[in-house]
Amino acid sequence: MARSLTPDQIRRYDDDGFVFPIDVLDPAEAAGLRRDLEAYENAAGGPISSNYRHKAHLLFTWANRLVRHPRILDPVEDILGPDILLWASTFFIKEPRTPHFVSWHQDATYWGLSGNDVVTAWVALSDAPVESGAMKFWPGSHKQPILAHEDSFAADNLLSRGQEIAVDVPEEEAVLIPLRAGQMSLHHVLLVHGSEPNNTDDRRIGVALRYIPTRLKQLKTQDFALLVRGEDRFGHFTLEPDPVHDLDEAAVAAHARSVDSNIKALYSGTQKTAF
Repeated sequence: MARSLTPDQIRRYDDDGFVFPIDVLDPAEAAGLRRDLEAYENAAGGPISSNYRHKAHLLFTWANRLVRHPRILDPVEDILGPDILLWASTFFIKEPRTPHFVSWHQDATYWGLSGNDVVTAWVALSDAPVESGAMKFWPGSHKQPILAHEDSFAADNLLSRGQEIAVDVPEEEAVLIPLRAGQMSLHHVLLVHGSEPNNTDDRRIGVALRYIPTRLKQLKTQDFALLVRGEDRFGHFTLEPDPVHDLDEAAVAAHARSVDSNIKALYSGTQKTAF
């Protein structure tokens, strides 16, 4: 029996490759997480840096609580089963009135994972209306194999390699995914998706959480993941520790090791060595 998703939601995920909106945080929780993020940014003197946008759950206790939130994990378990690793988390932040975008792509292209049973939970910490550059999905595209991609490394593209699928997407079939702060969408790792620039006066703050079943392997390099539910009977990944305090010494060291492994997988075949 499903913990959270209805049979219709599970059917839509299977058929379309995504389901939304799912209420996971109440407004006070979402606002509190945004305050935590922006308190760190204010102390740091600017927006969270590129490497810290990746796997922030290893650095900050508030981000770690988010990735373990039961109202996020229950729907993920309905899709992946009870034994779940968090392979990665990434803040996707578009500042107001900026040209940053995400090209049409599939998530799995450069990840090096041994299977496609991977769910991305995209959680909005601010309102993400269409005008803010909400995500857009190509329904059913997850039923295709990994498509050819071209790397642009474009400055305004928020993706690691500026990757874009080398096929034309029928824009008339695209579904826009507006979310309110505290809502999330779930999408399959092979679903073709992207987003446009933020044309509003507020930041569009979202965090993408990449959940995998414990049976998957990393095929490119030694890799790290956080056990968030169930048990790991396979040992394919080195399990990551939770931070004891925000930015404590052990947390910063664990984050550096884990992000370095991600970089080796994502940027293999290029000269790039940092996010």
